[in-house]
Amino acid sequence: MASRGTRPTSQERRSSGADRADQRGADGRPALSTGPELGPMTLMGQSCPLHNRRGSARVVPRDENMELSFSMEMDTRIYGSNPGQHQDSSQATPIQRALRSLSIPLERLHIMKGHMIEDMCKGLCRQTHAQAKVRMLPTYIASIPNGTEKGNFLVVELCQNQVRTLLVTLYGDGNMSPNIVYKIFDMPEGMRQGEGEALFDFIAQCLSKFLAETTTSEIKETTTLPLGFVFPFSCQQTRLDKAELLSWSKGFSCSGVVGKDVAQLLQSAINKQELRHVEVVAVMNDTVGTMMTCSMEGRPCEVGIVADKGSNCCFMAESYLVETADETSGRMCVNTEWGCFGDDGILNDVFTPYDECVDKESSNPGVKRFEKMVGTLYVGEIVRHALIALTAEKALFNGTDVAVLKQKGVFTMQHVLDIINNEDGITEVKKILESLRLQPSERDCGRVQQICRAVMGRAATLHATGLAAILSYMCQTRDLETLTVNVGVEGELYTGYPRFEEILLSVSRLLAPECMPTLLPSRDGSGRGAAMVTAVALRLAAQSRAVDEVLAPLRLSRADLEKVQALMRQEMDRGLCKETNPTASVRMLPTYVTHTPDGTERGDFLALDLGGTNFRVLVVRVTEEGITMASEIYVIPATIMQGTGEALFDHILDCIIDFQMKQNLVTQMLPLGFTFSFPCQQVGLDKALLLTWTKGFSASGCVGKDVVQLLRDAAKRKQHLGMQVVALVNDTVGTMMACGYDDPKCEIGLIVGTGTNACYMEEMKNVGTVEGDQGRMCINMEWGAFGDNGCLDHLFTQFDKVVDETTINPGKQRFEKLISGMYLGEIVRQILMAMVEKQLLFKGRPCPKLQTRNIFQTKFLSTIELNGLALRQIRAILNELELDASFEDSVLMREVCQAVSLRAAQLCAAGLAAVVEKMRESRGLDQLSVTVGVDGTLYKLHPCFSDNLQKTLKDLAPKCNIGRAVQQPCSPIPGFFRPPAAQKHGDSGAHGAAVPAAQRVSRAPGAQPQVRCHQP
Repeated sequence: MASRGTRPTSQERRSSGADRADQRGADGRPALSTGPELGPMTLMGQSCPLHNRRGSARVVPRDENMELSFSMEMDTRIYGSNPGQHQDSSQATPIQRALRSLSIPLERLHIMKGHMIEDMCKGLCRQTHAQAKVRMLPTYIASIPNGTEKGNFLVVELCQNQVRTLLVTLYGDGNMSPNIVYKIFDMPEGMRQGEGEALFDFIAQCLSKFLAETTTSEIKETTTLPLGFVFPFSCQQTRLDKAELLSWSKGFSCSGVVGKDVAQLLQSAINKQELRHVEVVAVMNDTVGTMMTCSMEGRPCEVGIVADKGSNCCFMAESYLVETADETSGRMCVNTEWGCFGDDGILNDVFTPYDECVDKESSNPGVKRFEKMVGTLYVGEIVRHALIALTAEKALFNGTDVAVLKQKGVFTMQHVLDIINNEDGITEVKKILESLRLQPSERDCGRVQQICRAVMGRAATLHATGLAAILSYMCQTRDLETLTVNVGVEGELYTGYPRFEEILLSVSRLLAPECMPTLLPSRDGSGRGAAMVTAVALRLAAQSRAVDEVLAPLRLSRADLEKVQALMRQEMDRGLCKETNPTASVRMLPTYVTHTPDGTERGDFLALDLGGTNFRVLVVRVTEEGITMASEIYVIPATIMQGTGEALFDHILDCIIDFQMKQNLVTQMLPLGFTFSFPCQQVGLDKALLLTWTKGFSASGCVGKDVVQLLRDAAKRKQHLGMQVVALVNDTVGTMMACGYDDPKCEIGLIVGTGTNACYMEEMKNVGTVEGDQGRMCINMEWGAFGDNGCLDHLFTQFDKVVDETTINPGKQRFEKLISGMYLGEIVRQILMAMVEKQLLFKGRPCPKLQTRNIFQTKFLSTIELNGLALRQIRAILNELELDASFEDSVLMREVCQAVSLRAAQLCAAGLAAVVEKMRESRGLDQLSVTVGVDGTLYKLHPCFSDNLQKTLKDLAPKCNIGRAVQQPCSPIPGFFRPPAAQKHGDSGAHGAAVPAAQRVSRAPGAQPQVRCHQP
């Protein structure tokens, strides 16, 4: 058993066999044939052109014994298109042909990189995942350590011939000083090919012995001791603690394990040992463990490479790209399983005869071909077959017995490392070969060393090519110009071959110049990282529970929504009844619009739209060809919004006059339709009494007054005669009418923007506040006030109450304050402040900036919830608000935004369900088919609102065919949610006010007005 610090570091292990460029023989003179150390881009032949980045070149003369090693000058690129261009292969010596076959030109490496990226994309796509050779398996590891992790964690690491157990204690100090105790157990002979149950029983027995020797009474009294399991084989994970083995490799072939959940197999074996307090929390491969190990000590690491008996790489990918997993927020570590790259034949042209022999003799021919070119389990075998071939061509060991080379496994990775790393030149190489019962000459020693260096150089370069593919993919999918990233590295090839790091960095930077990787050596193998995975998983699980507790009041059940639907229907009936209307929270105001457009309306009209801080003036021309318009937007300053009514309407008149002058309309008397988006008691199509201001308006002297008359009075004060107000409608009615011009089935209008409201065509027999019972009338619901009587108090969370109390109209428009864009950002801000207080955000650090009202605007919800928006972009948005957010904070903020916007859409759908069900019942229909005209920035710009609304509506009103909410601004599909047709021309439906105006005005010059509205 050992404690932390007893193992040599990776750097120490690598430096023990440093390569020398000026190796000398035993007599002190330069060795006659130290041999060229051939990187895979080195060319053999008459000459080799070396190009730097500026394009200049120099020619290196041919010298068989010259070391044409891969240049480490970062400004030098070695181009090699085809070695045969420099010397005909028929003239090359066998050793030259062998070395060429082991070298890969730069152009081919670029192609290989492209093929790997292509296969990575196939592996991530749900439709093509099964055909991909680079499997891109999700690991369900969604975060790297943040330094707050603490506690005791067990690790079991299954190695090639051993089982390693660790107990890691973290102190929440940034992971700077973890305490690590470990013990290594040798695996019995034959266990790797035995029964799977025996393997897992042995692992559990090792764990039991380890715990008996190491655990203190404090640890033994722990309720649960979480365990991370490092299982270095291809698994299909569906959870962090559920991983089904896809296939064995690296000499393992235990029965009864493939297709089984290895976490459950280990847990069952642990339970046999009566270790009831040990729970398998996470399963990962050694690559993931390496990445997480290197993420400690304040260095975030997002890529892990294992260059060992097998080869693999993992990295943190954007979750929305990992289609084989359900998670779409944040990032997820993906296990590439790149060892299978090339199994489809894409590497056949670089697969040498020696590789073919190794593949055929392996336990899995045709599988993991990339790994067999780079893994240390195979490197010695590649060299052995190269030596056999060269001996057959009489290029090596002439006249000596080489039968030993026919023994599989006789030439090991250690032999290769000893040959290329020796400091005593040919003498040491000769001793190594003689220890294998070979009788080499001095020339044989040099050539064997050349082959070993070529095989090792190729392995390093292929690793670099794979790394370059991953780095370029990360850079592109994160929408970065340059990527700076830490790469954790572990394995025998990295620690044993001194030039591995040099080649890995140089070649990857040649192939991916936009990326700047920094290699971090793994300490304590992947075991420490497994503890970190387990610790992070527990931290995130605890955080998730705390977040769920905060957000639970905002998450509505179907029963909650059905209750809202029933309450809305109840308040609608109260609002329509003459006796109960005064006390109803949903006012159900008659608009005196009794028809939707029929397409015969013609003429030129002015239209006004007042519903927020912007005021729009339009001229609308309705012809047989359709509607054309021109418009201009004018700002209403806050001082005018909250000043006097006279000042407000004078400002509106000034805007109208300015617009008419710009459009050369001053001399014309045009009918005007006025979209006025505030609650009014309408007593005629051109007469409406303001009930209350909303949306931040509080102009004095207006409530209870006729809004049309206020506008006419302003025209008199300005002595302006160029308009005639003939219709006033709510923006909701305007939206319905605008849409209805193209689609006669549009009988509902819905606004979801700064505020929210709805209107619909009601049967006159149900409208008790207006005389008459024939036909239909459009009812302006003014549903924003739904709940003002307390019927929705059970839905109001602490966050909603605070937002309500800080508005200019506390206790009013309560339904609107749960839905509309004016308030959602503030609700999110209140939730974020609560999470900071509970230390769920910003690592518990205070955030004074969040105390600023309205800092978190609703538009940020729309941006943050965009599917596929990189976390970096979300983080940038938050940083603009001076919120120092980590990537984890960004994920959490997205979850908060989603909860708030989903509730808004569901509540909106519940209200709309009450409307369509009432229409269906009132008309005595089994099935209602109707179009809803929709407008409003929240509906139009939020990426999920319309889909969430439609999904909920379909569930709550299954007998009503409303179709789906189309986000496209001009969908011509009848029966679907539709934005107003005017959006084709860049307007948001304000021209709908012109339609009732057109219905009221004569279609022929000089004719009497043909009124198509209900007269009170």
